Amino acid sequence: MIKYPVGVQSFEQIREDGYVYVDKTGLLYGLVTKGKIYFLSRPRRFGKSLLVSTLKNYFLGRKELFKGLAIDALEKEWREYPVFHIDFNGSNFTDPGALDSKIESCIAEWEEAYGCPGKNMKAGDRFAYVLRKAHERTGQRCVVLIDEYDKPMLDVLDTDYTITVDGNQRLLEDWNREVLKGFYSVFKAADADLQFVLLTGVTKFAQVSVFSGFNQPKDISMDRRYDALCGITQSELDHYFAEPIRTMADEAGVSVEEMTARLKRRYDGYHFSKMMTDVYNPFSLLNAFDSLDIQNYWFASGTPSYLIRLLSHSGETVEDFTSTPYRQEEFIDYKADKEKPLPMLYQSGYLTIKSYLPDEEAFMLDFPNEEVRNGFVSLLASDYLDIDRNSVYNISFRFRKAMESGDTDKVKNEINAFLSEIPYTVRRKDDAKAVERDFQYTLYLFFRMAGGWKVYAEKASSYGRADCIVETAKYVYIFEFKLDGSAEDAVRQIDGQGYAGPYAADNRKIICIGASFSSQTGTVSDWFIA
Repeated sequence: MIKYPVGVQSFEQIREDGYVYVDKTGLLYGLVTKGKIYFLSRPRRFGKSLLVSTLKNYFLGRKELFKGLAIDALEKEWREYPVFHIDFNGSNFTDPGALDSKIESCIAEWEEAYGCPGKNMKAGDRFAYVLRKAHERTGQRCVVLIDEYDKPMLDVLDTDYTITVDGNQRLLEDWNREVLKGFYSVFKAADADLQFVLLTGVTKFAQVSVFSGFNQPKDISMDRRYDALCGITQSELDHYFAEPIRTMADEAGVSVEEMTARLKRRYDGYHFSKMMTDVYNPFSLLNAFDSLDIQNYWFASGTPSYLIRLLSHSGETVEDFTSTPYRQEEFIDYKADKEKPLPMLYQSGYLTIKSYLPDEEAFMLDFPNEEVRNGFVSLLASDYLDIDRNSVYNISFRFRKAMESGDTDKVKNEINAFLSEIPYTVRRKDDAKAVERDFQYTLYLFFRMAGGWKVYAEKASSYGRADCIVETAKYVYIFEFKLDGSAEDAVRQIDGQGYAGPYAADNRKIICIGASFSSQTGTVSDWFIA
């Protein structure tokens, strides 16, 4: 009977209690022997805490826990180092003073073990003193592991929370940033006393001075050698989880190959470098095996309300993000600018790399898998259009069936059912171009939510720019939209501009649809098929 470590982030407990463990220690050994100060960004619930726990036990020299793992044959010395571990996961940093208290309690505990430098010293200086004394007492340099280093900033980013310091009211966002900057400055002052440092988090706040106070860590977030340091690869899935996949296949009455494909569509698709190594979301995968049921576990574990707030400030849409090539610096280094939500969308795991364009030295981004696409787009649609998510889900399910069967009458009916759900106060616009653009983006969200298809809005080619193209397994739908116009004229435009040209050699059936929307009713008033 396989035990799955759902909610278990302690390496020690996983090994001692017989939970399944995907062996990452070969990669870990390369990490600890080739460098000193590292930073790793990965989405939430992606195995960062387990990585930190594994490193902690390794540096404490607990050789017995690693018996039979890759590192057991690689490490010959198994030294014990003084380890300083800080986990920012468990605190709510919207409370004024919570960050100061967290750091104070950690330093006070370390001072009990290694000595106190005296009064009226800043936290960074006190920590530096402790590291020096630990080095002197043990004869070994120190290891510092900081899990979710950015949570004190993420909790308060783009909020109005305040704190009173020396009688002055400050934004809590600014205060937490200053506290962390001062605390992390220890890594420069204590360089000679450090053996290894790892900071993990969701985002890299390169532009808000958090890292400026100490030696810059090596960012391995897009280092191809460490693509699979967190998460589960296809080969690891096949090796460690053949039994539950077979069980799930038997229960569903499908082949092992089909069940593997279902898991891949739902949970795979993350890429963290140009190598395009496929990485599964470990949280969802382990939950699916434990429950023997495919559900949206990761997305349901936390609503990205902050990301929705960010998108509301931005003039860009998800459609723009997934159709534009981006250079690495545009989505890796977080810039503290609410008008640019892309880095947060990528680093939080709602978008991922889908291809690398070597000539342009740029990346194309998109949703990693069905779980994220369905959850995030439905959330966007309900927020953008002020409609009930469950109602939208039911309509989109019927719409998907209609699109995949080529039933254009049902396609029209379900589009109208969806548009009818949108309140008049939401869709009302004074400018005709804004109305037309609104209709296009509304349907783009609907199409993306309904299926795992390739959806292109305003797709440009040498033939022209089609309003929307949807590629299903059997059909290629080419849509041209008009506002209070003629659907037949829209189809003539598709033909006249040659929008179907790129699909001339495609074996799928091409369906050209002209759709005219009524600015009065907010639904399709004219529909023409060719």
